[in-house]
Amino acid sequence: MKAPIKGFSKLSREAKIEWMVNEIFDGDKNVVGLLDSYLHSDEKVQKLHNEFIENTISNYFLPLGVAPNFLINEKLYTLPMAIEESSVVAAAAKAAQFWLKRGGFKATVIGTEKIGHVHFMYHGDSLKLHEFFNDNKDHLLASTNDITANMQARGGGITGIYLVDKTEELDQYFQLDVRFQTCDSMGANFINSCLERLAESLTSLIQSDNRFSEDEKKVQIVMRILSNYTPNCLVRAEVSCPISELAEEEGVSPQEFAEKFYRAVRIAEIEPYRATTHNKGIFNGIDAVVIATGNDFRAVEAAGHRHASIDGQYRSLTHCSIDNGIFKFWIEIPLSVGVVGGLTALHPMVKFAHKLLGNPNASELMGIIAASGLAQNFAALRALVTSGIQKGHMKMHLLNILNQLEATEEEKAYFVNYFKDKVVSHSAVVRHFCELRGIPYESMVKPK
Repeated sequence: MKAPIKGFSKLSREAKIEWMVNEIFDGDKNVVGLLDSYLHSDEKVQKLHNEFIENTISNYFLPLGVAPNFLINEKLYTLPMAIEESSVVAAAAKAAQFWLKRGGFKATVIGTEKIGHVHFMYHGDSLKLHEFFNDNKDHLLASTNDITANMQARGGGITGIYLVDKTEELDQYFQLDVRFQTCDSMGANFINSCLERLAESLTSLIQSDNRFSEDEKKVQIVMRILSNYTPNCLVRAEVSCPISELAEEEGVSPQEFAEKFYRAVRIAEIEPYRATTHNKGIFNGIDAVVIATGNDFRAVEAAGHRHASIDGQYRSLTHCSIDNGIFKFWIEIPLSVGVVGGLTALHPMVKFAHKLLGNPNASELMGIIAASGLAQNFAALRALVTSGIQKGHMKMHLLNILNQLEATEEEKAYFVNYFKDKVVSHSAVVRHFCELRGIPYESMVKPK
């Protein structure tokens, strides 16, 4: 980029692109064609996409796959999964098929409470502040009535409000800790609106209260914002069966498989390096469904990773037991998701994803998402303790390599068959590709 630009957001899409072509891409007009090729053919749909964010120049596609045969609480689902990683959908579907014959997944919503805070600074007698809060709690809550009325009519609203003294960690720092039920919505806008109103009411009530001195009345509101850590919005998903019903895996007996699987989970429970990769695999399954259903995968991941370190060390989100001949594998994870509001009412593919799932409510969706994460983790560990992760992963990656090489459909079919009983690696594929086409291997791997 040659120079900064002012007023970029006020430019038309065409002007934004023209500026990028000239300033960043050295006048390469092919950039325009590339960006235009990803626009939706329906102008109304494209306008919808343009308005999701600022400075939209095109669309960015992710594959939307489906994983069928998920039996969850005795109901059969086909899961929508939006993700770019090659083996995720196949692994989830394979795990779903495995557990379909063994009772499927059991999902239980433990709680649906969400949390927000008004962070503020108060210089004065903390006992006086606590006394004031106890006297005015009902007034604070009543100040939000016009915001909460519709949510209350659906069975939600503010369920608790607490004053928290944090002055031992930061001088003068206090919180209003507020708890919410948001029914079928994720509730971020609702929660933040309530918190802003509570902050206004807090300062107004303190300033009109004669128990406080003039200095004590100078309360400073620092922030009013929901927390994406929702430890009381928790779901559990599990699978279980007699060890004898576990299939033999790559020459490994059911008993040996169960023991190796159990040890793999235990390693992730005690070793943070392994736990990080272990949990990343869980989120392969979780994020794919969260994105497909129009929810915030960044918020879900933030809460999940915080939960993984709840005792001060980062650990596995899944757990395993093999007691009295029974193999059990489960996950407990905070999942704050919604099925109304936001993209769920706007994005055509999000609407499709919800319909594909049978239009679940928020609690049902929590269970579906947790089961997806558990399935993905089961598939990964199943491969790791038997054949190794690369066998299945690189088979899926083979097509990506061939697409990079611009192989024909006939060549792709040949290579899939050729590597059926061989180890797939990038260099092996490229080398054999060059041999077939009669071109020097060095010409394909030389630095660009």
